[in-house]
Amino acid sequence: MQLIDIEAFLATARAGSFSAAARDIGVAPSVVTKRVGRLEAEIGSRLFVRSTRRLTLTTEAERLRPRLHLLISELEDALSGAHPPERGLHGHLRVKAPTTLGTLFVGQSIARFQAANPSITTELQLIDRSVNPLEEGLDIALGALPQSYASVIETPLCPYQRVLVAAPDYLERAGTPTAPSELVQHKCLAFVPVGLTWSFESEQGPVRVDVHATFTVNDSRLLVAAAAEALGITVVPSFLVREELAKGRLVALLEDFPISPLWFKAMVPRNKAHRPEVAALLEHLKTEFTDPPWNR
Repeated sequence: MQLIDIEAFLATARAGSFSAAARDIGVAPSVVTKRVGRLEAEIGSRLFVRSTRRLTLTTEAERLRPRLHLLISELEDALSGAHPPERGLHGHLRVKAPTTLGTLFVGQSIARFQAANPSITTELQLIDRSVNPLEEGLDIALGALPQSYASVIETPLCPYQRVLVAAPDYLERAGTPTAPSELVQHKCLAFVPVGLTWSFESEQGPVRVDVHATFTVNDSRLLVAAAAEALGITVVPSFLVREELAKGRLVALLEDFPISPLWFKAMVPRNKAHRPEVAALLEHLKTEFTDPPWNR
């Protein structure tokens, strides 16, 4: 009973509401509420600050959350190790990937992995912000944002090149910037998880500019579409604009000041790295992304 109560708490903390947690674990919202209440009674402390609009973790819940994730992970590992090796890879994997890369590449890659390992089940979440896989109960978190986390192992997979672009119509109307500092005078289209500080490389070292965004979104494909409509200047993955650049619908800018590079990487909680199914999926991803699929 304590384990299912812990599962209800972790699902609610992850989903942000009792109803969403109930959908995730396949029970009624009232059951989740009851289980969380039972756990609160057991530890003698409230875990959520409840309001009509949202649930917020208490300080005690923030303290307990990573420890309970570790407890559940160790239990899963113990049960996983009890199966005979001749059964092959088995178990459930929870993976996070960015929306654009997840839709275009990661989803297909994981589908190929699962087809080769039919006893594996997979939950793929498309989330653009950086998340701590240890706190979110994930086995692998994929992404290109620079954030790192304690007790999480990072494996670089491949470079993630970006480019600064705008439509010719916008440049004719607003002028073409010749240095990163001039971007403060322009309308900019921003990728929400990266924010409004854009970083460039120069002979003198990194250059950072705080831009003014007139359009923000968390999918790079929508940034490409907005730039093509001459709404402003944006930073997008290079592979998304090859055709637009080739056909002249968009123009690359500030080529003497390249966008600071990112790396597409896999983040695995240290306590899960030894699980055979996690290690196998990581090796599969390394094989498929060492030569980035968007370059092929």
